Amino acid sequence: MKYPVLALCLALAAPAAAQETAFPATLKGHAFLPALSLVTPPADAPRDAWLSGKFTTGGRMTAPMSAMGDTGGLHGKRSTGIALPFIGQPLQGLSGYAMERAEDGSVYVLTDNGFGSKANSPDALLFFSRMQPDFETGKVAVKETVFLHDPDFKVPFRIAYEGTDGRYLTGADFDPESIQLVDGEIWIGEEFGPYLIRATLDGRVLAVHPTMTGETVVKSVDHPTISGLSVAGKDWTVPRSGGYEGMALQPGSGLLWPIFEKPLLGADGQPEGTFLRASAFDPATGTWTGATFKFQLAEGATAIGDFNFIDETRALIIERDNGEGDPSLKCAGDPAPDCFPLPALLKRVVLIDTATIDAEGFVRRIGHVDLMNIADPDSVARLETVANPALTGRITMPFFTIEDVMRVDDTHIMVGNDNNLPYSSGRALDAASDNEMLLLDVADFLAAK
Repeated sequence: MKYPVLALCLALAAPAAAQETAFPATLKGHAFLPALSLVTPPADAPRDAWLSGKFTTGGRMTAPMSAMGDTGGLHGKRSTGIALPFIGQPLQGLSGYAMERAEDGSVYVLTDNGFGSKANSPDALLFFSRMQPDFETGKVAVKETVFLHDPDFKVPFRIAYEGTDGRYLTGADFDPESIQLVDGEIWIGEEFGPYLIRATLDGRVLAVHPTMTGETVVKSVDHPTISGLSVAGKDWTVPRSGGYEGMALQPGSGLLWPIFEKPLLGADGQPEGTFLRASAFDPATGTWTGATFKFQLAEGATAIGDFNFIDETRALIIERDNGEGDPSLKCAGDPAPDCFPLPALLKRVVLIDTATIDAEGFVRRIGHVDLMNIADPDSVARLETVANPALTGRITMPFFTIEDVMRVDDTHIMVGNDNNLPYSSGRALDAASDNEMLLLDVADFLAAK
């Protein structure tokens, strides 16, 4: 196996994100899955899985669609118009695109852990799908949905459905956030361990790899061995929802590069900086290579959403703030039904060059595309965005979490959101976000060196 050479840049560190080039983007296609899109659990799944989201209010609910979803305290607790629990499993939370497509051209798309935490997602099955957006009609075809299961007891801890025959995995076991197709197998990066999961195309778990730095296991606060007596910065260094949000497959080397969503904690229990760490894993040998780099977040960014290479060294990373909704409708005072208390300001796709690493280990940022300023001269957008004044000739992606990006060809990328059903809005003040896929013409961006 050939490992990539991450060359050291002996010059000054790369320019700050505020100084880098912002490249234009033009909307060329817009397709979406309606927010309330459900799939049927496998026939041999526990009956418990046929009504999902029963534990999202702190207790147990038994009546379908009896608890209305809302945007939460951070975003004003506005109703989203969709209630829990669901009959079936929600096809939502699209959290990653694989770089390599399926044989029929469809895209491998990952759904995350369900409803946001271990505690509220024990009846949310884990799965990935093959999807095909049709930008002529605006519809997204779901070609196949594959549920993860562990019949060979590869998961090194007790799973929620431990005693069942099917041993299907749930959101109480893992939080899958990134996906790649490698030599006919699926690899998933997840947040709770954080772990890398290797599985067959029909969802059978083949291996679960812990995160290692030398001989040390890197753990998150949600690692199965962590207790209430554990100490931040000592027993665990990955904050909640800070594990592997992106995981890129590098052409040429065949290496996987998972990257943390948030900064790791130092020995004092505080974030070590405003940067994220990525490490190389060799799927052929099942080992960590020791190669790493740091990704400096732009000022105002709090996390990343996805990570995919476009050639042997350059790659795309989504970075974002925690905002949701158009900034023209920012609340002037207390949260209200007609405004966004924390609107979206920074939503970007960043182009990096992993062949250029400075003396401190930081990867070079080449430039970015602003997802809050996408040109739409031909009125391609299919969904209206509430704004004041109304958007004309452009479209934005004012979502809390944008978690999917991939290169389509030499001039186009596709970007998608995680709609956190039923907890996120964005385009509307009082309606749950759909699962959107935007085809963007970014020719200059993809050509940038």
